[in-house]
Amino acid sequence: MSTQTLSTDRLNATRARFAPIFESIAASSADRDRSGELPYNEIRQLAEAGFGALRVPVSHGGAGLNLTELFELLTELAAADSSIAQALRAHFAFVEDRLVATPGANRDLWLERFARGELVGNSWTEIGAVTVGDVITKVSPDGSGGFRINGTKYYSTGSIFADWLDTYAERTDTGQRVIAAVSRHQPGVELADDWDGFGQRTTGTGTSTFTNAVVHAEHLIDFDTRFKYQTAFYQQVLLAVLAGSAKAAERDFAAELKARKRTFSHAAANVASEDPQLLQVIGEVASAAFVASAAVQRVSGALERAYETAVGRHGGEFTADQDEAANDAAELASAQAQVALTPLVLNAITHAFDALAASATSNTKNLDRHWRNARTAGNHNPWVFKARLIGDLAVNGTELPRVWAIGASK
Repeated sequence: MSTQTLSTDRLNATRARFAPIFESIAASSADRDRSGELPYNEIRQLAEAGFGALRVPVSHGGAGLNLTELFELLTELAAADSSIAQALRAHFAFVEDRLVATPGANRDLWLERFARGELVGNSWTEIGAVTVGDVITKVSPDGSGGFRINGTKYYSTGSIFADWLDTYAERTDTGQRVIAAVSRHQPGVELADDWDGFGQRTTGTGTSTFTNAVVHAEHLIDFDTRFKYQTAFYQQVLLAVLAGSAKAAERDFAAELKARKRTFSHAAANVASEDPQLLQVIGEVASAAFVASAAVQRVSGALERAYETAVGRHGGEFTADQDEAANDAAELASAQAQVALTPLVLNAITHAFDALAASATSNTKNLDRHWRNARTAGNHNPWVFKARLIGDLAVNGTELPRVWAIGASK
């Protein structure tokens, strides 16, 4: 049996296992978006079913999926509820980092935690007076071999659902930039659901406040050792969110058109679902969804190569130059897909409303959530900067940066 057949069988079996959960999530997603109710139960159900361990090797209790398979399922989850897919963004990035970490007891411990259903959230971004490149959140030795963390993070997507917080900080004793894996189950951690965006309302994106919270020494990770394709990986989750939003729009607008009883005197057919102009609109939306999914698959292939070279470096299978080239290719692929998909998906969802009439704008139907969610996902890591960088590479051979920061100008 070929490797491709094994991969297809594995993906289909995993897809079948999660299909009922996705269907349940999709059925209630519009209501959650409308009310702002956070999907605690839905995310916990996914975690208990092993969704957070999709990338964890079978030997450690996971599903052992490759990156193409992971992002296929994340796109399907995003079609059910794009907020839930984005809420798990930091979790899968942290899993990926542990997968490429040096093999050993610490790595094994994290993989076992993921297999038990433990989730990781994000606490990276600082706002206000912080200057680009600076880190206000500090980790300090506590005098007994451990550490304490203090600071405030914003846009902490998924943290409110998580067991651990992937927190970007600076050590006060060495000045080293680190990732502090902070247990959220302690008095020194406060999480607020204060995200006020018009889209992705139920991602649990809010403020994380650390007040002398405990961090064990083994939970401090040198930031410079993070997996090199992390930025491309984070962007790929957003690409899956965009592709899923397009799929969801295709599904919901097609269903609305099929069920529509009214038409216009100047329409091209007596029945809306047979009107060639309206069918064309849905066909264009479906085609955009197809292209978006294809782009996600293409980026997954580039990420898979970067993963292979990262892991292969441990055994000497790849050179440093090969690893760097794979990471540059992954960054370029994710950036090009972002530049292409952001306007494509947004325009397609906008155009989807042309297949219906004024009733499509009803708050009860809540069809606008697909556009709002895609628009919000598209505002992350502005694509206009990526387009310029891609052009600079094409014209001048300037490699794209793989890590960047946000803050006030110096």
